[in-house]
Amino acid sequence: MEINKAKPGNFCWFELATSDQAAAKKFYGGLFGWTANDSPMGPDAFYTMFQHRGKNVGAAYALMPDQLKHGVPPHWGLYVAVTSADNAAAKATAAGGKVVAPPFDVADFGRMAVLQDPTGATFNVWEAKKHHGILINGEPGTLCWADLSTPDAGAASKFYKAVFGWDTMVGQDDSGYLHIKNGEQFIGGIPPAAHRDANMPPHWLAYFQVKDADATTNQAKELGAKVYFGPMTMEGVGRWSVVGDPQGAVCAVFQPMPRQG
Repeated sequence: MEINKAKPGNFCWFELATSDQAAAKKFYGGLFGWTANDSPMGPDAFYTMFQHRGKNVGAAYALMPDQLKHGVPPHWGLYVAVTSADNAAAKATAAGGKVVAPPFDVADFGRMAVLQDPTGATFNVWEAKKHHGILINGEPGTLCWADLSTPDAGAASKFYKAVFGWDTMVGQDDSGYLHIKNGEQFIGGIPPAAHRDANMPPHWLAYFQVKDADATTNQAKELGAKVYFGPMTMEGVGRWSVVGDPQGAVCAVFQPMPRQG
């Protein structure tokens, strides 16, 4: 499904920071069928726009020297659509979060800020101008969900409610998994803290829709990925796995299943 502009509070962009841009383009092109469109972003640097059916679905760039200096590993970064990056940063601060990078303009594409919730998970906010982010969803090769791994779901829920107006609610299966709802749309979730690796820092995990979770997981392994979890099925919901690309950036692949009844 093609979209023109993300609703405020929805995930609008995912961006891969990698140690090997060329290898990442090859891996994700092979895994999801994405094409890569490169644009210069400075001396000896370029920004890769990943596309599906000619529409933007995400991007990649090489880790910056200052990121490497501070030991930042390859990772997928999440962006949330907002009407004002400045207001979102102010709300985050008031709600107990941290402004990692104050609001700044990205040429005439938009305005953004890098924020951190009180539990330690980092994310970005995006005030669109010329660049509206993801332009297609709801089909294989596109972003479909995001999970927040945090040791304190209560504190995180309170924070994101204050910043974006998100509601969180427990599912019917009594697993303790919290569903994140932006208005009338479910956009992500918060797994129970008991299920997370305590040695892993709080973070957001992107889910990309696929036609066949098992086939995609096997293909990921053939392309050099490491499988951390699954494939696993939740009846009436879907089948998924969590994989790390050859450079170490982690994401999930998700095969939706028709709901019963």
